[in-house]
Amino acid sequence: MYKQNFRLKFVVSVLFAAGLPVAGIAQNDWRPQKPIRWIVPFAAGGAADIVSRIIAPKAGEVLGVQIVVDNRGGASGIIGAEAGAKAAPDGYTVVLGGLSSHVLNAYLFDKLPYDPREFSHVALLTLVPNVFTVHPSVPAKNVRDYIALAKSRPGDLTYASSGVGSSQHLNAVVLQQMTGIRMTHVPYRSGAPAISDLLGGHVMSMFVTIPSGAPHMRAGRLRALAVASAQRSQALPEVPALGETVKGYDMTTWYSLHAPPKTPRDIVARINAAVNVALNDPQIRQRLTGDGAILKPLSPEDFAAFFRIEYERWGPVIRKYGIKVEGS
Repeated sequence: MYKQNFRLKFVVSVLFAAGLPVAGIAQNDWRPQKPIRWIVPFAAGGAADIVSRIIAPKAGEVLGVQIVVDNRGGASGIIGAEAGAKAAPDGYTVVLGGLSSHVLNAYLFDKLPYDPREFSHVALLTLVPNVFTVHPSVPAKNVRDYIALAKSRPGDLTYASSGVGSSQHLNAVVLQQMTGIRMTHVPYRSGAPAISDLLGGHVMSMFVTIPSGAPHMRAGRLRALAVASAQRSQALPEVPALGETVKGYDMTTWYSLHAPPKTPRDIVARINAAVNVALNDPQIRQRLTGDGAILKPLSPEDFAAFFRIEYERWGPVIRKYGIKVEGS
């Protein structure tokens, strides 16, 4: 009991020091008694998996139990999300979500076996902007040059993505919508072959993740034009934000944590507090921000509001351009 009380006081003190919400935590008496399963609806080794494996151990330490990462990849994240949606709402299952799996899929597929809005929304984990890059053969040194080139050659400039409806695809869709340019989309099955063809000059441009693109940018194999957000990234401070040229452009993607629908509020609050302690750990912050992540811990209520805004934001964009996943 002493250790449990000490741990709870430690959580509250850290959150208070970080300026994070602590209301209701002292009355929260849920304490997990067995390991928690953290479902990642994507294969091991990807960005979603890496984020989970960095945060989960520390959050488990705060909760006093092990958190086991369980990769359930397939069907654009639907298989893992469905497993999370149908699990018992007892605190022993959480599922990693995000812009792609918990928002975009709702519009890209005609029908999902769950409603993303019905999940218990636990925590915002990271915000991660992509970087707009071009092959060095493209005669554009910045976004303004690229827009001018695209307007002079409508449809000639190609851009790769990791698939229809991916964040890379939608980054480019919105850029076209806001600037009036027209590019040709070349979708791939995943990010790796897309970047490979970009490096080979078979496609001309692509929005890439910072971890996958940074080594090639530094070696001169890719030219970074802008970070796909309203503000610059700490990981690439020398690269302008796309919003500096195209006012209002902010296409930062994000990862989040959810629990099954109808999970009690005290359980959601306890897991949220543990995750936010992990996000404020100096070593974890350094590892995540070093790969370009932006950390903005939120309370469950503030994250739920954030989720609603993002959910409503994307419907009009996807419907306007008629984007659908093949076979959906």
